[in-house]
Amino acid sequence: MTRNILIIEDDLDIARLVQLHLEDLGCGVQMVADGKAGLRAVRTGRFDLVVLDLTLPDIDGLEICRQIRSGETYVPILMLTARSTETDRVVGLELGADDYLTKPFSVTELVARVKAIFRRIDAVRSESSGTGSQPIRIAGIVIEPDRRRVEVNGSVVDLTAREFDLLVHFARHPGRVFSRTQLLDQVWGYGHGGYAHTVNSHINRLRAKIEPDPAAPTLIETVWGVGYRMHDPVEG
Repeated sequence: MTRNILIIEDDLDIARLVQLHLEDLGCGVQMVADGKAGLRAVRTGRFDLVVLDLTLPDIDGLEICRQIRSGETYVPILMLTARSTETDRVVGLELGADDYLTKPFSVTELVARVKAIFRRIDAVRSESSGTGSQPIRIAGIVIEPDRRRVEVNGSVVDLTAREFDLLVHFARHPGRVFSRTQLLDQVWGYGHGGYAHTVNSHINRLRAKIEPDPAAPTLIETVWGVGYRMHDPVEG
């Protein structure tokens, strides 16, 4: 199966480099150099991934990300950014980017992130087939995998793409303890000890959105020295 990828990048050298290595993966690649053209392409085509530069000459990449996420069809987004501050990265993730790379980046890292996104999406689609597409209900939370929609005590909660996948993973395995490395491998799609802090920050942001008291979490529990688990109501 050929994956179709859209690159929205105004730096032609970077765009061609990304194109070359994604085509080596067997992907079909379309390139555009500005945000308006990118949005037109997303609205008229079918893509399995959008590689999106954060800084574009007309429309900011964050706004493009927001508009893509406001559509009915879910398209994974890998954001490229020259902005190295954590705030910029968090804003991109909050608006719906699946992952990000900070320029300059290695080609090996780019390819690994793209493969990880595809593995994660394939896994989600596989789990969502048959009974996996039914709503998941646990501890006052209702998760609709097909719609990527979450309600907590009757109120809709906006989660980033990664927060959603993290919550679904926990909810499908209540009571099971996962180490940070396991979560990186199973939710992010790549395992590397250097990214353990990424798991911590996502857990903290997810708790802030779903826990009655994020300072004393009762849904996603910390198992000291091991990792995290979702409280299993059956166990009490």
